[in-house]
Amino acid sequence: MKVSTSLIKAALLAGLFLAFSGLESAGDTIKIGILHSLSGTMAISEKALKETALMTISEINGSGGVLGRKLEAVVADPASDCTLFAEKARQLLTQEKVAVVFGCWTSASRKAVLPVFRELNGLLFYPVQYEGEELEKNVFYTGAVPNQQALPALEYLMSLDGGQARRFALIGTEYVYPRTTNRILKAALKSKGIPPSDIMEEYFPFGHADYQASVARIRRFASEGLKTAVISTINGDSNIFFYRALADAGLKATEIPVMAFSVGEEELRSMNVQPLVGHLASWNYFMSLKTPENERFIHLFRTWARQQNLPNASSLVTNDPMEATYIGLHLWKQAVEQAGSTEVDQVIAAMGGQRFKAPSGFTVKMDEKNHHLHKPVFIGAIQPDAQFRLVWKLASPLKAAPWNYYLPGNETKMDEPRDRK
Repeated sequence: MKVSTSLIKAALLAGLFLAFSGLESAGDTIKIGILHSLSGTMAISEKALKETALMTISEINGSGGVLGRKLEAVVADPASDCTLFAEKARQLLTQEKVAVVFGCWTSASRKAVLPVFRELNGLLFYPVQYEGEELEKNVFYTGAVPNQQALPALEYLMSLDGGQARRFALIGTEYVYPRTTNRILKAALKSKGIPPSDIMEEYFPFGHADYQASVARIRRFASEGLKTAVISTINGDSNIFFYRALADAGLKATEIPVMAFSVGEEELRSMNVQPLVGHLASWNYFMSLKTPENERFIHLFRTWARQQNLPNASSLVTNDPMEATYIGLHLWKQAVEQAGSTEVDQVIAAMGGQRFKAPSGFTVKMDEKNHHLHKPVFIGAIQPDAQFRLVWKLASPLKAAPWNYYLPGNETKMDEPRDRK
């Protein structure tokens, strides 16, 4: 049978095209967006998450990458400005063509970027505790919701071991996370018979620095009889000033304990902790946890820090949102490899049920429906070395309740995201 020369040439050209296309595809990197404030009031907390993401990307690349391709980080600094968060998110998705974004800290910044991820069908991994009341198709939440942090903390404060508090000062930054979390806490307190007169509530803007008058009001509130505890949802560098005001007023943990949800090891590095010993924090990870996985995580981060010539590399700390960032990147990698693709809808479909042995020592799981992790819960007390001593923990990871059961109207809400496209 005779075959025309033109057909042979066409076949050869097609074969060469496919061969070169395959080589080009195999050599391409997969771009990963990192969207954290490296300046402004939230930089005190978010810089460490940028470094954690870069470290994890380096670790994954060192073990062969993802689908045989290296990961390439694209870092954006939204400078603690919600408008810039939205702008930078759009740039990462449309100009940089990233496959996924790891970022945001405050709920205000997360809310600002959500319309962008919906519109462009992007994928966001959010690594910080938040107020819940949200379930987005394009977001996976690796931080805690209130039933995995705030409500266990309240139970502890009201318990015999926690001091049997019966009056509560709710002190927060003025934005959605503190307001909503405290709404849940007030509903929980009402269910336990605590009257509104035994609840004090105050909010301050981001970057607020003068808490002396507030601390004086807390002291007066606590002097009216029943055992009082402070629950702090203050965020960013304002924590430095709040705890300094506590120390200046001589308010010790034995007198009025403070339970914080946004103060971890990284924030304590910037404080004089000696007057703060015994004050509390509720998280899903502490650096002080004694597990092989945690020893490896700390060693990995400090080794990365030395390689990058970061200041005080050998004494840098790890914290809860850093662990959540680390978990999120590894879960995304697993889902991509299961899907055989970085295409967003395929990765979303593969994420449910993904498991990872976390630095906490627990195996965490991405829920099959609600885009949130099943997480352990720990409560720790500040120590003189700026670490936390574990005082309470749950025996096993707890499933997230994004729609909190204390808030009316949540009974009928589905435990899975709806496609908003």
